[in-house]
Amino acid sequence: MTSTTAGPYQPKFLALKAAVHQAEELSEGGSVVRGRGGALVVVRIRGRALPHGEHVDLYADGDRWTTDPVPNAELVAEGWLVPGLVDAHTHPGAEAPGDPLDHGMLRDHLRQHVDAGVAVIRAPGLAGEPPPWFGTDPDTPRAWHAGPWLAQHGQFFDGWGRRADHAELPAIAAAQAARTGWAKVIGDWRSDGEPVPLEVLTAVVEAVHAVGGRVAVHTQQAAGGEVAVLAGADSVEHGMQLDADLLTRMAEQGTALTPTLSITDRTLPEVRRRPDSPAKRWYVRGAEAHAGLVAAAAEAGVRVLAGTDSVPHGRIIDEVRALAAAGMRPHAALAAASWDARAYLGLPGLEPGAPADAVVYAEDPRADLDQLAHPVAVILRGRPVRVRGK
Repeated sequence: MTSTTAGPYQPKFLALKAAVHQAEELSEGGSVVRGRGGALVVVRIRGRALPHGEHVDLYADGDRWTTDPVPNAELVAEGWLVPGLVDAHTHPGAEAPGDPLDHGMLRDHLRQHVDAGVAVIRAPGLAGEPPPWFGTDPDTPRAWHAGPWLAQHGQFFDGWGRRADHAELPAIAAAQAARTGWAKVIGDWRSDGEPVPLEVLTAVVEAVHAVGGRVAVHTQQAAGGEVAVLAGADSVEHGMQLDADLLTRMAEQGTALTPTLSITDRTLPEVRRRPDSPAKRWYVRGAEAHAGLVAAAAEAGVRVLAGTDSVPHGRIIDEVRALAAAGMRPHAALAAASWDARAYLGLPGLEPGAPADAVVYAEDPRADLDQLAHPVAVILRGRPVRVRGK
């Protein structure tokens, strides 16, 4: 973690940390600690809660927020309260495409997310089967994942994912979604890979929905994007080259867009320096239009999700900034990485009974998105995992 300057809540936090380290008994939720003296230490935060901006006073009752005062609660921080952040497109646990999943690296990447205020991740594709602690370890984010990427033969990165015939793809996707809630399909690949046929992807979506799961589709071609939308995919990942005429349909049927805009913006200058080729022209054309597509999607009512798809991990602030720079209102850009993304995954925000995740900022981060880089406190599962002075 980054070193911090002492502030008004730092002494309280240090005392709370001491109680945690000396604890003899940790409650199931992880936020109520019984020290040697038998006293309970409960996390408390207060301030203006987003998205509504009203003043709240919250206590972590296990891994759930409550507004009922809890005896011996420790006021960890106050300020502007934001539901724990979400990175909706990240692939932790591997450094480069094709690398195997490394459990130590996975933990390091997840901690980088937490340090940035990310309490929830969605991994639409992993380099291997995650360990049992993935998504449940108290020091790492809650997690949704889609298992291995599912691709057509001859597409996607060597060493990653599973290749399948069209006839077997629906059953494979449904089995994955029945186990983890999501399946991820590589709908097209680079500039010239043939998209998954519409009838095949439609069958995938129907099979996954039949088991209560959801389908995320990677697409960076106009043709692949059209197939993903017409098939009824639950989320379009990247969506470069997507036809803006499809945005109304996406909004009506609830297909989300995870544009991974910040990494597209970051790679564009390097791609522009490459020798001319059809692949370069394809990428530059799509990347230059991507910000406008994102703004149009938000205007059309499409749910936009913030996802980084990048190394280093823990850079959700870059994606929020990119969404705002593209034309989304700061309120909507932050929602894409917080309360709206949580709602998409079935998680409520800062309300009684909701999971006890929050990030506290000194000022309203909607007025200054740079605040996102300087949280006063990060609360995960009712536990303070990061606190710094104002």
